[in-house]
Amino acid sequence: MSKKHLIQDVSTRWNATYAMLSNALEFKEVFVNYADQESTYKNLPSDEDWKKVEDVCSFLALFEETTKIISGSEYPTSNLFLSELFGIKEALDAVALDGSEYMKSMAIKMKTKFDKYWGDCNLLISIGAALDPRYKMKLIDFSFKAIYFDNEAPRQMQIVRDTLYLLFEDSGTNSGVAAPKSSFASLTRRLGRGLKTGTAKYDQHIRSVDSFTASKSELDTYLEDGVYIGEPGADFDALAWWKENNLKFRILSKMAADILAIPVTTVASESAFSAGGKVIDPHRCSLGRNMVDMLICGADWYRHYYGLERKKNKKNEDIVTIELP
Repeated sequence: MSKKHLIQDVSTRWNATYAMLSNALEFKEVFVNYADQESTYKNLPSDEDWKKVEDVCSFLALFEETTKIISGSEYPTSNLFLSELFGIKEALDAVALDGSEYMKSMAIKMKTKFDKYWGDCNLLISIGAALDPRYKMKLIDFSFKAIYFDNEAPRQMQIVRDTLYLLFEDSGTNSGVAAPKSSFASLTRRLGRGLKTGTAKYDQHIRSVDSFTASKSELDTYLEDGVYIGEPGADFDALAWWKENNLKFRILSKMAADILAIPVTTVASESAFSAGGKVIDPHRCSLGRNMVDMLICGADWYRHYYGLERKKNKKNEDIVTIELP
């Protein structure tokens, strides 16, 4: 009996593969009944084949769920990417090491692409995660140990931390909010260099014994506070949290709003082309890429603002038709 292969139109569209196989599993008994009724049908999958399909679907379900989470357009996504990404990395590593032979072959190829495209730290998704009060730097420390080798993870963590502080300093400078100067500095300017008050002498003493503690910045306070722990499964809006805490974090809240407003556009390729087809009709074929982006984003924002839902086709889009030979 010849060896069977799963043939894909495009080998990198794993979400399409998942949709096809998961639907086939639902109609598993249909294949058996069809084989009983049709003598020319010679490609009935064996129990071993169905077991492989189940294993592949269990593995690809993680990618399907992650795609749905990070490809949304009506909520912030830059803060959600890292938490999903390191889960994929761990799954790829586990299957590549301990999976069956056919799963290993698939996982190793996917892992190679993952490592290639990830490369160095992606600062946008790392800073976005750090500005989510549920994660802060704790998620960076936790996830980077899974994504990088042991000797590389600390260096990448430090890059994220340093960049976060540089952004905060730049945001503070541009916002026009200056750090308050100490009363001691103001006092010495008014009284002159030769005169020292009791406050000045005490301040000098504290500095001399190296026990002077500098005032904390908003970023220090934010990172040192415990992470926000909500109800399991409850929706959380990071931008709403920053809006509620903008008086406590005047500079940091503005910085968070700017960064979290940047979406992560990891939409499945076929979904992107489907959306493009609805926008770029024969009368709009000369539109530039920027104009298409604005039309798609503008339509999403308009629907969200007025609480509208996307129009659905008369046929159920979730149903995938499988033609049997």
